Amino acid sequence: MQISAAALLAVVALSVILGASSDGDYSSTVAKVKTVKGKKLCDKGWECKGWSKYCCNLTISDFFQTYQFENLFSKRNTPVAHAVGFWDYQAFITAAALFEPLGFGTTGGKLMQMKEVAAFLGHVGSKTSCGYGVATGGPLAWGLCYNREMSPMQSYCDDYYKYTYPCSPGAEYYGRGALPIYWNYNYGAAGEALKVDLLNHPEFIEQNATLAFQAAVWRWMTPIKKSQPSAHEAFVGDWKPTKNDTLAKRFPGFGATMNLLYGESVCGQGDIDAMNNIVSHYQYYLDLMGVSREEAGPHEVLTCAEQVAFNPIKPAVTASS
Repeated sequence: MQISAAALLAVVALSVILGASSDGDYSSTVAKVKTVKGKKLCDKGWECKGWSKYCCNLTISDFFQTYQFENLFSKRNTPVAHAVGFWDYQAFITAAALFEPLGFGTTGGKLMQMKEVAAFLGHVGSKTSCGYGVATGGPLAWGLCYNREMSPMQSYCDDYYKYTYPCSPGAEYYGRGALPIYWNYNYGAAGEALKVDLLNHPEFIEQNATLAFQAAVWRWMTPIKKSQPSAHEAFVGDWKPTKNDTLAKRFPGFGATMNLLYGESVCGQGDIDAMNNIVSHYQYYLDLMGVSREEAGPHEVLTCAEQVAFNPIKPAVTASS
């Protein structure tokens, strides 16, 4: 029997509700601590559960609260937005809780943690924005305007994956979510990781904000290829570039996250609008979270303007002898 995405995630949402105080404060958690083989491990209940070293740090709700979410996405529920009433703080925190024991928003000290949340949401805001140059509040205030592609030109079914991620009859795999998912193989992989049948029911993503955020954080935390870092690892500095990476001008930082998530569609082309838009959202969110823009690093770290793509669509052109 199939269980709807809403029902499947209700248990997680309920744990958040029970873990919060009656006034809606999600930050009140008591840490359990133990030492295993000389390493300190913690469990903070609903938000960071499972005896992890990362749970000994601040959790996201300790430094990023409802009013900050509202500031970052201040125009998402205006009448002209396309996903009014869909996205909210609780959905984000509930989704993040699944990955905080793995280091999402819980790696390093408070500054790094705030920067990672701003970086992740910078991608989200830029990919779901309906802001434009003269939009009320400025073009960067309109993140989370969408939860789906409005006018898909195709169903995004790639028959090459018919044995691993076969397209479900009638299903359409157009862009949905906080970091929009496209194609049957991406829905299939995300569904396997989140234990939700997204291959047969891709529509679940646009029906449940917690699931939509979970899929986005999963993409942030998961390498596209085993030989490569995740966006998370590249951002927090857990990734150590190889000599080839250095020659390709790939360095840990926000620029590398764009490279890993979008490749040559935004990277390696100089300071193009597509790249600058994502960077601007990140910087705008840093401002609103009270973090200096200087903390984002120099141009070669902040951007991917000169980086060679990790996963080029076309093979590199070499000079003939």
